[in-house]
Amino acid sequence: MRILLVEDEDDLAAAIQAVLQQQGHVVDRSGDGLEGWVVLSSELACYDLAILDWMLPGLSGVEICRRARAADLSLPLLLLTARAETADRVQGLDAGADDYLSKPFAMEELLARIRALQRRHPGYREPLLVAGAYQLDPAESRLLVSTGTGVVSVQLSAKEQQLMAYFLERPGQIIPGPRLRSQLWDLHQDPVSNVVAAQVRLLRRKLSAHGLPSPIATVPAKGYRFDPQPSPEP
Repeated sequence: MRILLVEDEDDLAAAIQAVLQQQGHVVDRSGDGLEGWVVLSSELACYDLAILDWMLPGLSGVEICRRARAADLSLPLLLLTARAETADRVQGLDAGADDYLSKPFAMEELLARIRALQRRHPGYREPLLVAGAYQLDPAESRLLVSTGTGVVSVQLSAKEQQLMAYFLERPGQIIPGPRLRSQLWDLHQDPVSNVVAAQVRLLRRKLSAHGLPSPIATVPAKGYRFDPQPSPEP
């Protein structure tokens, strides 16, 4: 996506921009509300999302929301603010914001809010996740694997898709089993459950049934690692 970030706290803005760019988004950044509004309302603007701080020099994020809706701009608007009272949230939402995130926040929550806004936006299609020979199409729940003889399409279940998405976003990293369990399964899941190992085993079997080697290696005593380049032999 192309995202406009209007945030006057330089350190926070830089951190948000870096995280969004790591996700493959194009981010334009401004530290002034009036400048941000001019950019957002420009005839050349084609933003998919705007992230706006509430308190900004020049023009507040709430006022930008009001102006955007008055100008019939339909892109999702996410407000960031240290003001966490119910009345503040209501004011921001009534001004036209689609969502509201209170500071301080975890970057993981920001990304989750952005994904939720994307899904609610008309015409949204989840972006493809690509790492090496693997391409995940969330809209179709399909994993496409490039081989020496062509592309193999593998239909995935919801949990297999979540697991592959997590690996595709972290190629080459060793991911501990407990981290996978905490990210992808209910927090009340039995902490000694082998649910992660079982799900990885099922995914490997599905890939093998399509004549594909598994890109997920078990690292003893450490977890799992995703190799974005398939081995030459199944």
